[in-house]
Amino acid sequence: MRFLFKTDYNQDIRLVKHSGMAFWYGLLGVLLLAAPLLLSEYFLSQLVFILIYAMVGLGLMLLSGFTGQVSIGHAAFLAVGAYTEAYLQSRGWPFAASLAAAAFLSAVAGVVVGLPALRTKGMYLAIATLAFGFIVEEAVVRAESITGGNSGKQVGRIELFGFPLDSEERFYYLTLALTVGVTLLVLNLLRSPTGRAFVAVRDSEISAQSMGIHLARYKTIAFALSAAIAGVAGAVYAHKLRFISPEQFTFVQSIELLMMIVIGGLGFVHGAFFGAAFWVVAQQLIVLAKDYLPPWIGQQAGLQPTVFGVILIAFVLFEPLGLYGRWLKVRTYLELFPFYRRGMFRRQKSYMKSERLK
Repeated sequence: MRFLFKTDYNQDIRLVKHSGMAFWYGLLGVLLLAAPLLLSEYFLSQLVFILIYAMVGLGLMLLSGFTGQVSIGHAAFLAVGAYTEAYLQSRGWPFAASLAAAAFLSAVAGVVVGLPALRTKGMYLAIATLAFGFIVEEAVVRAESITGGNSGKQVGRIELFGFPLDSEERFYYLTLALTVGVTLLVLNLLRSPTGRAFVAVRDSEISAQSMGIHLARYKTIAFALSAAIAGVAGAVYAHKLRFISPEQFTFVQSIELLMMIVIGGLGFVHGAFFGAAFWVVAQQLIVLAKDYLPPWIGQQAGLQPTVFGVILIAFVLFEPLGLYGRWLKVRTYLELFPFYRRGMFRRQKSYMKSERLK
């Protein structure tokens, strides 16, 4: 068992808590850097998808997991980033500039969606984000001169400062660098006053407001940052697929993104990565399992959504903390055995008594 004796506030907000943490994350970094040497091109491509989905998950986690604002239209921000990148690249913009523009326009869209969050919450906020998703989907179809409409739009390869990223290995390293950058941004944001204000808003808006936290400001910031991160992921996603169309950014994908962070572990940064990895691996396993299932099951069009729906229900009922929560329980059990108590991770009601009077 490891004991951490903290003597000042700086130790409490330190990114690397102890030497063991530095070792394991350092080892993970070495493995990720060596992945092109260890994996085939197919598995490296799947790892790129995991990193892209992890970026989107980090943005959605910042909004839903740490600020408590529900969004079931997050695929719209992904679409804004993807189509902005595709259009600006076709106009000859360098990748660094088009990526920044994709993040900026997505953030602007996030602010627009965040405005209803100032007066709504819960189911009504979810409906507002859902409506925005439908609006963006319809706008993509109508703006044929920019997006290509239902015919879709081709996306070229990336050239970064004149250096072409024309191989899977080079594109992987770019995606890895962006994912690490986004992760560090979110981690540093959460240990800042802004991040702590997000968590206060999530736990109790009344208590946060009584402590002087401006709810409208921080909700809008949360939507803007979450959308900007999704825009960055959307730009990379467009280059990965090389072809984008409205069918790739529907309401169903928004639900899938929300399912990812719930299965991974809502309220944990690690949950975005656990959920993305689980999602990509589970999709591949379902495809492989179809060959061994009876035709009347394996050939059903709705097999994959049904399987993920059952998995989501199972997590909500039996493991609401997600995959990362299960790992925390296993690690705590090993550290405290034989003194581990089953009630240590019992769910608590997140709202205060004052909020039940509203």
